[in-house]
Amino acid sequence: MKNFVKEFKEFIARGNVMDMAIGVIIGGAFGAITSSLVANVITPLLAWLFGSPNTDALNIVLRPESAPEAGDALILGLGTFVGAIINFLIIALVLFCVIKAMNKARELAEKAKKQEEEAAAPEEPAGPTTEQLLGEILEELKKKK
Repeated sequence: MKNFVKEFKEFIARGNVMDMAIGVIIGGAFGAITSSLVANVITPLLAWLFGSPNTDALNIVLRPESAPEAGDALILGLGTFVGAIINFLIIALVLFCVIKAMNKARELAEKAKKQEEEAAAPEEPAGPTTEQLLGEILEELKKKK
């Protein structure tokens, strides 16, 4: 049992697990923000466009409440559905922008690292010029005669 607890502590202390936990918490908070944006800003604007105090104008009543065969109304909540779609699109757009920025930052970091490596690498010693090589060959030929 002690070994199990030790392994569990090591697992929890790993960076990936902590990063994931932080991501889930921030994602939940961001979800609350976008839900509030949709519920408190976008949905009232849609309701105003349809001339209703709320999104009931987007709902479709399948069975009215006054129907004699049933007590409760049966309503398709298209307003709620449209709000969920808008919420999803906002979250997807923000995540796209964040991932695009992260990829750009990673690309710039790799480029800078490559430039640093190229600058730090010692330059190869310059070899002899063509004139020097021809001169050496000429001297060798003179020595052989």
